[in-house]
Amino acid sequence: MSSPRPIRIAPSILSSDFARLGPEVQAIDAAGADYIHIDVMDGHFVPNLTIGPAVVKALRPWSEKPFDCHLMIAPADPYLEAFAQAGADIITIHPEAGSHLHRSLQTIKALGKKAGIALNPATPTAVLDHVMDLADLVLVMTVNPGFGGQSFLPLLDKIRDVRARITAGGREIDLQIDGGVTPQTAVAAIEAGADVLVAGSAVFKGGAQAYADNIAALRPKAR
Repeated sequence: MSSPRPIRIAPSILSSDFARLGPEVQAIDAAGADYIHIDVMDGHFVPNLTIGPAVVKALRPWSEKPFDCHLMIAPADPYLEAFAQAGADIITIHPEAGSHLHRSLQTIKALGKKAGIALNPATPTAVLDHVMDLADLVLVMTVNPGFGGQSFLPLLDKIRDVRARITAGGREIDLQIDGGVTPQTAVAAIEAGADVLVAGSAVFKGGAQAYADNIAALRPKAR
């Protein structure tokens, strides 16, 4: 099934040059990024450490594009307000990162932000039952979270399942995928129903002069 919404590209700054984060965000903005995807990892929920609210705040002046903050941290609840105040526009959390997913999503919405739900490869889509009315984004992880540069897990049936749930609900909800996205794997994911592609290595390879072409290569019209 083809995606009914325009394909949006969300470069993951996890693959950028961390010594030049501000200019890197500015460069991918200028190159055509739709969202700026920010991977937040705590070394506990996932086996890596990345950035916190202070870095998000420091990056905020470098782009007016939506900051798409994926919180791979547990517990997430104590940090929701800090990321909202730092400039996140979308805050995505994992069901496993807290005791009460519904309440956590309510908190994000009360902070005036869009709320996302991230599904690890082994997380069943049934976890979406009774919370879809609070979701603005569902993220299907196509790798196990924690590191960039992994190979795409072809969870196409899962993407189709989530797309069917979104369609049945009648609300506009982003269906995002993250992990191993390349111009080749993007084709199948889009056909399965994904409409937001998180890409790290595929966008940032080749340096800033290549970013626009790399982003364009992920969009259907460029293939």
